[in-house]
Amino acid sequence: MPELSVEVVQTSSLGDRSYLAHDGRVALVVDPQRDIDRILALAGRLGVRVTHVAETHVHNDYVSGGLALARLTGTTYLVAADDEVGFDRRPVTDGDDIAISAGMRLRVVATPGHTFHHLSYVLDGAGGPVGVFTGGSLLFGTTGRTDLLGQQHAHTLAEHQHASARRLADLLPDGVRVWPTHGFGSFCSAAQSDAPESTIGRERSANPALRLEAGDFVRETLAGLDAYPAYYAHMGARNTAGAGLIDLTPVVVADPAELAARIADGEWVVDLRSRKAFAHRHLTGTLSFGLDGPMSTWLAWMAPWGAPITLLGDDPEQVADAQRELARIGIDRPAAAAVGSPEQWAGGDGARLTQLTTATFTDLAAARTGAAPHGLPTVDVLLDVRMSNEWRTGHIDGAVHIPLPDLPARLADVPSGAVWVHCGSGYRAAAAGSLLRRAGRQVVHIDDAYADAAKAGLSIVSGI
Repeated sequence: MPELSVEVVQTSSLGDRSYLAHDGRVALVVDPQRDIDRILALAGRLGVRVTHVAETHVHNDYVSGGLALARLTGTTYLVAADDEVGFDRRPVTDGDDIAISAGMRLRVVATPGHTFHHLSYVLDGAGGPVGVFTGGSLLFGTTGRTDLLGQQHAHTLAEHQHASARRLADLLPDGVRVWPTHGFGSFCSAAQSDAPESTIGRERSANPALRLEAGDFVRETLAGLDAYPAYYAHMGARNTAGAGLIDLTPVVVADPAELAARIADGEWVVDLRSRKAFAHRHLTGTLSFGLDGPMSTWLAWMAPWGAPITLLGDDPEQVADAQRELARIGIDRPAAAAVGSPEQWAGGDGARLTQLTTATFTDLAAARTGAAPHGLPTVDVLLDVRMSNEWRTGHIDGAVHIPLPDLPARLADVPSGAVWVHCGSGYRAAAAGSLLRRAGRQVVHIDDAYADAAKAGLSIVSGI
C-alpha cells in the first residue's frame, strides 16, 4: 500500500495554510485559497489527480477556491451539511467515513467553536490515523477565535471550542499530526501559532484548550481577542454563495494624467514599493502599503469596501503579485495600475513628488528633550497606531493611540502639529504616515522596532 504524503500550500500574506494529501495517484485538497492555479500546478508536479476537495468551515478571512477547484476538476466537494450554501456539494456530517482511495480515507469529526458547523477531517492510512485537518479548531498552541459570527455568540462558541479540542485529543493518538488552516498570522486565530508543526501529543501539553478547564479557557480566550479586519464581513457571504474562477488578467494601465485625476478625487492610489523607497520619493497623495508586508490585510481593512484601488509598482510582476493577494480576499479587479518610478508616474513633473521624513526612537527621545536631530520637527504629537492589545501591554508615556484600521475615519482626532507616528516595526506606521501626509499633515515616520523604544530611554507604561 503506498505511503500517504501531505503537502502544505502556504499563503503567508494571510497567515493561512491549505493542504494537498495524496497516495501518489489521487489527491484530496483541504481549504484551498482562491488562486487554485497553485494547487493545480502542485498536483501536476506530483503527478496526482485531485478527486476530493474539503472545507473545514465557511471561511471569514479569504474567498475560498474550493468550489472553483471542484468544478474545474469535476471532483467531489465536501462541505458541512448544516451550512446553507448556494451551490451543489456533497454534504458531510459528524461520523461520515469517505474513501479517497484504497489506502486513504477521511473521517469527519464535528468540531464547532470557530463556527457553529466547523468540521475536522481525520486522514486515515492503511495503518490508522496519520493526521487531522483542523481548520480553525485545534491550532498550534492556540485555537481559532470565536467572535467572528458576532460577539453575542463568542462565549458559547468558546465553550464549544474547548469541548471540540478535547474531543480531538480523546479521539486520536499522540503521534497524529495536526494540520490547521489558521494560526500563522491570520486574524482568525485567537493567538498566533507557537510552533511550525505539531502533533496531538504536543498539543496536550502546549494548548490552553487542553491544559485549562472550560471556564478558565473561555475567560482567557475572550480576554485576548482584539479587532479583526472589516473585510471579514464580506467573506462569509461570498463563500456561502460560492465564488467563481479567479481573474488574474493584467490590469488597465493608468498614465500620469489619470493618476493625477484619481489622486485628486481622493481615491486609494497604493504604492507597493518598500516603505524605505516610499519615504525617499513618492507621488504626492499616494499611500504606502508595501508588498514586503501584509499589504492585502491592512489595505482591505482600511479602504472603503468596493472603492476603486489603483496599484503602483516597480514592475509588472509586483503589480501582478498584489493583484493576486487582493483577489484572495474579494477585491477582484484593481481599477488601474502603473509601473516604473515615481518620476514616470508624475510625468516628469517634480512638483508632484514628495518625501516622508523618517526617524528612530533614539531620535524621538532626543527630540522630546528639545535636541531634535537636524531637519526633524518638534514632537507635537506622538501617535501609536498599534492594535489595542499591543497598547495595553505597554506604550510610550504621552502617546496618543489610534489603531491603524481606525485612522481613516479618525484623522480629525489627531491633535494639531507635527505628528511622529510609530507601530511595532515600521510597516503600519508607514501606512499611517502616508494617510496623514495625504491629509496635509506634517509627519515623521518612526521606522524602528518598538522593542528599541525603552533602550532609547523612553518611558514605557502599561494599561489604558
